[in-house]
Amino acid sequence: MRKLSLKKYGWKCALGAEVAYGICLAGGLLPLRSAKGIELHHELFETLPGFAWISFGSVVLGAVYVFAFAWAFASYFVWMHNSSLVGE
Repeated sequence: MRKLSLKKYGWKCALGAEVAYGICLAGGLLPLRSAKGIELHHELFETLPGFAWISFGSVVLGAVYVFAFAWAFASYFVWMHNSSLVGE
């Protein structure tokens, strides 16, 4: 196996996380659940520091948080993968 590139893997993780974030935001706007379920969905987003449901600044701030968390995950995963490779 080859070593992973943090740059490539990090951007792929960030892109995937941002797409999932967008889908979750859109899911909070659709009436697919009960009123209590929608309220809970909104409250879960509001656990992010500074997030208020669907204000432009909050959506951007949430995207920044998701990007940072995705990049941290990618860094850890790449380090774990690359450090566990056995040299030949």
